[in-house]
Amino acid sequence: MTVPVVHHFRTALPGDVAVIAAMLTAAAVHDPLTRWLLPTDATPRDRYHHLHPLLTADITHAVENGDVDVLDDVTGVAVWHHHTHPDTVPPPRHHFGPDTGRAPVRYAQLQTTVDSYRSAAPHHWLTYLWIHPSLRGIGAARQLLDHRHQRADQEGLPVDTVVTTTGLRDHLTACGYHPDLPLHLPAGPALWPLRRTARPLPAHPAPAG
Repeated sequence: MTVPVVHHFRTALPGDVAVIAAMLTAAAVHDPLTRWLLPTDATPRDRYHHLHPLLTADITHAVENGDVDVLDDVTGVAVWHHHTHPDTVPPPRHHFGPDTGRAPVRYAQLQTTVDSYRSAAPHHWLTYLWIHPSLRGIGAARQLLDHRHQRADQEGLPVDTVVTTTGLRDHLTACGYHPDLPLHLPAGPALWPLRRTARPLPAHPAPAG
């Protein structure tokens, strides 16, 4: 019988932002969404240069206003934003420089497309989920997710997300998320929205009297 591997994780601190942003940026430079967003002739190094400030700002905001969970050695991360109150601080809108060509227009199109799916009702939002390839398939991602799913269940709130690959879509589906119809960017890749509905907590039996 296979013994489940217990992965230890913690809440990220401001001092972790640089490592997390670098890790997520390196993973994103080959993503189909990044290829669409930035100029077609951009090299992976160019894409890293332009994408890194965006992810740094987003991770900083999540550490300060949401939740970021990391494996102890920061080889895996789950980034959450909480939209639970009308006065929730929204993530910053990034401004690309003049040398990024079509990126500012396409970034605005991306935000509009994602916002068309995002609910105005209270919910939690899974922004990023990434696990080092050497740890995939042994439960690390599921344990990171389950930790925050318990909080969402206690609050009775759904979790929404939009992902850029069918692999992550299928993984989240296996973790209890329900995929919706894909979102389409102008001349770009499909985005995959998913939702996990809150699960009722088990009722505690009344004490014997």
